[in-house]
Parts: sequence; structure tokens; C-alpha cells
Amino acid sequence: MARAIILMMDSFGVGGAKDAKAFDDEGANTFLHIAENYPNLKLPNLQKLGLCESGKMASGIAAPLAKGETKIKSPSKFGCMEEVSADKDTISGHWEMAGLPVLQKFGHFKPDYPSFPEELIDKICTKFGIDGILGNKAASGTVIIQELGEEHLKTGKPIFYTSADSNIQIAAHEEKFGLDRLYQLCEIAYEEVKPYNIGRVIARPFVGEKAGEFVRTPNRHDYAVPPFAPTVLDMAKDKGLKVTAIGKINDIYSGSGITKAVKASGLEALWDKTLEETKLLGGDNGIVFTNFVDFDMTWGHRRDVKGYAEGLMYFDKRLPEIEKLLNDDDIVFITADHGCDPTYKGTDHTRECVPVIMFGKKVKAENIGRRKTYADIAATIAEKFGLGEIDGAESFL
Repeated sequence: MARAIILMMDSFGVGGAKDAKAFDDEGANTFLHIAENYPNLKLPNLQKLGLCESGKMASGIAAPLAKGETKIKSPSKFGCMEEVSADKDTISGHWEMAGLPVLQKFGHFKPDYPSFPEELIDKICTKFGIDGILGNKAASGTVIIQELGEEHLKTGKPIFYTSADSNIQIAAHEEKFGLDRLYQLCEIAYEEVKPYNIGRVIARPFVGEKAGEFVRTPNRHDYAVPPFAPTVLDMAKDKGLKVTAIGKINDIYSGSGITKAVKASGLEALWDKTLEETKLLGGDNGIVFTNFVDFDMTWGHRRDVKGYAEGLMYFDKRLPEIEKLLNDDDIVFITADHGCDPTYKGTDHTRECVPVIMFGKKVKAENIGRRKTYADIAATIAEKFGLGEIDGAESFL
């Protein structure tokens, strides 16, 4: 009996993507630039597991870290992974990691006003029964609710915006507009954007009474297109394994391949749920998959180096807790889905390699090099549980 635990540090890239120039991301390196701009960054457990070697493998430069006391004892395999998917968004990174690279780009809405086609908005408004929307542009979600929140409360019109990802995001007051109404609106929008090949419609509820006081709530919900083919999660579920999705994971895969979805928000709560669900899985074969979204949503997109660095140190501090729960045959993966360099221009994701670390009691220490696709994680899980082959990927078990 064995468990595979995936700790997805959303946006924690390590630079060095060969195609970064094509994405206008040449020189982006989330890990390195956080370490350079936060001189007392201590990540002793991640460093022991091979994070610095992963970063140097990707970009040729080792991130400078301050010394700290490590409590991790397990051996590890470490390397970096290149992305082959056509985009640098959340869905592409996660699906590729599960063995399903997205080789054709999703559709995107233009960043300038108006971002969304008039006929699309007319259809959504007519079906929902409203006479218009606010926003209609690319924006930071935390900024646009301060900009338009008061007008939203006066008019009842929801706030529509987009980002560099393939999405429509819809913000509305959780109490005065209503959470159920927001979800209903997003469901209508999800159906109407299908001809545009859009990856996600995202519900963004918030609370507050006036500009400067509006804050988003934990009740975000992503309406994502389902994977276009089975992933390693589907393969695991079909074989009778328990697949527990924590945080955004269930939404990202549109529930496909998931046997249990667990909601959590915030780094501490996501860690708590990861430990809790690992314990509940006990000695059964299964997968626990957690997305630690704060690295991306709270610090990467907001270009908050200090917050990102402190989040990394908190994540590092809690790693020994998962190690203590491991059975002899368990494995833990630490990785990311893309970059979001908080020192880089703009506020969007950055095309980077990501780290890949695997540790456990029986793991043999090894430098596994530069992997050609994120799907190598899926191939490793598939070999671990005897699930079959993953096309175009190679296990490092």
C-alpha cells in the first residue's frame, strides 16, 4: 500500500525556460529573484531536498539562501522540468503534470476595453436578466473591486474582467449580490464562452462596504473546461485508488479523476487539510493533491516579494510534518505549474522551468536532471501504482 502526495507550489518557477523569449519572459526567474531581493531567505528543508540544484540546473545560477537548520531526513530525487504546453496558464501546467500536455492554445480575450465581444455579453446579460456589466477589461482582481465595488453596490451590475490567462472572471458582493446568484451567473457565462475556447470562468465573491475595504472571500469557484482526454488521475480512480483534491485542484480538472474534493483557503489551512487528508487515507493506495494558490494569487500576481518569501519559509517549516506521516512506500512530490516572478514586468505568469522534487523513506537520492515535460510526474505516478503508460513521458521512479 502506498500514497503519492503532490504539493503544488502554484507559480514557483525556477527560470531557464528555453522558450521564455517567445513569451516575452526572457530572464524571468521567480525563485532566484525572490532570494536576491530577500537576503535572509531561509529554506533549509527545501535546500536539503535539492531545490537550489534544481534552480541552477534550470537557469545556470544558484539562488543565494541564508543558512537554516533542516529537519527533513528523507532522501530525495531532484531536477527541473520544462513545459511543452502552448500556454503558461494554470490549467495547462496542471493538465500536463497529470500526463495531458495542452499543445493548442486556449482562446484569450483582449486586454484593453472592451475585452469581451458585445454579442457575448448581451447573451449572458439576457439569460441572467441584467441590463449590463462593469469593468470589461483586463485587471488585477484586488484592484478592480476597489475601483468598481461601490458602483457595483449602487447598480447591482457584476464586475467582469480578464487576465493573461484564458478566462472571464466575475466579481460580485457575496452578501448583497448573493453567492448563489454569482455562481448562477458564472454557469451561464461558462456555457456562452464555449465557442471562444476559453479555459475558465471564475467566480470572485467579495465583501465590504466601500472602496479600500473590499476584500475577496474564500468562496471562489472555477468553472473549468474538462480535460480533453483521461489523465493519470482518471487512471488512478478507474483502478480504485482514492484521489483527494485539496484547494483549486478539483476545479482545475473539472472534477475529472477526483474521488474527494476538499475546500481550503490560505497557506495554513491548505497545509492543515493536506496533513488531515493524508492521515485519513491511512494505509490505502491513493493520491493527495494540493494546490498552494497563495504563492500565485496573493504574492506573485501582486508582485509582493516579501510576502512570497515569507510564504516560502512557512511552507518549508511545515515540510517535516508531512514527512512524519509517511509510510515506507509513500512518495511526496514538490513542484509548480508555471512561474510568476514578482520582480518581473507586468503582473502575469512567467514562462519558466519548474522544480521537481520527490522524497520518501525508500527514495534513492538522485539528480534526475532536466526533464522534457511536466508529464514525467504522471509517468512516475503511473509506474508507482501500475496504471499503464503515459505517452511522451518518462518515469523517474
